[in-house]
Amino acid sequence: MSLESPLIMGVLNITPDSFYDGGRFQQQDNILRQVEKMLTEGVDIIDVGGMSSRPGAIVISEAEELNRVVPVVGMILERFPDAVLSIDTVRSNVARQCISAGGHMINDISAGKLDEAMYETVANLDVPYILMHMQGRPENMQKQPQYENLVQEVLDFFIAEVGKLRALNVKDIIIDPGFGFGKTLTHNYQLLAKLHVLKILDLPILAGLSRKSMIYKFLEIKPETALNGTTALHMIALQQGSRLLRVHDVRQAREVIRLWEQLEAVK
Repeated sequence: MSLESPLIMGVLNITPDSFYDGGRFQQQDNILRQVEKMLTEGVDIIDVGGMSSRPGAIVISEAEELNRVVPVVGMILERFPDAVLSIDTVRSNVARQCISAGGHMINDISAGKLDEAMYETVANLDVPYILMHMQGRPENMQKQPQYENLVQEVLDFFIAEVGKLRALNVKDIIIDPGFGFGKTLTHNYQLLAKLHVLKILDLPILAGLSRKSMIYKFLEIKPETALNGTTALHMIALQQGSRLLRVHDVRQAREVIRLWEQLEAVK
């Protein structure tokens, strides 16, 4: 899978409490219908998550996360064997068991900080790893996050963590600046405006902007009506160098990419 051209990662939250789609995809039929819809609309990767990471979310047990996610991975691949699945987890054992069940890559919002075995596990599994920046932990990350130089600190974080992963021979790394994770609304827009700085790392950049509070709180609307704002920020993220969009709305994201590619073609 090449990230030379932008790809789409579709969000599949099998949780009751995610900020936008919590509770929608807990039944087998609903899950399979949503996966089929995303595949039909042109998704490249489906990101399966069993524990919400929104601010203040309840931390569930590892056993409950495994019970939610592992059967779903198997069920999806039985029906759609060509689907590429990312596993959204901070736990190395969940990562291990989901890859054993057929998953293809790991998306870790904690960058190994919540499970010290995560980096070594990913190295042993020999799968791609999404490395995200977050200040603090999900339960406290939005309690007055502060930076002296936001973009420099995020860049320095990635330099250090990529070095650790490379030392373990992790080959395929995608970086995610972590919009909304330990950042104020102003921080999020500062980071988006300077996203191109991260291109110095020569690694694919994931942008997770879809229907987030930096859109709906600023516009004083609800997540359900934040698609227009999401589309606008997706175009900016592509112009700033992102090559992977993590989205709730696949068809609309595919249209943004097509328009961006046309713009690039006539330059």
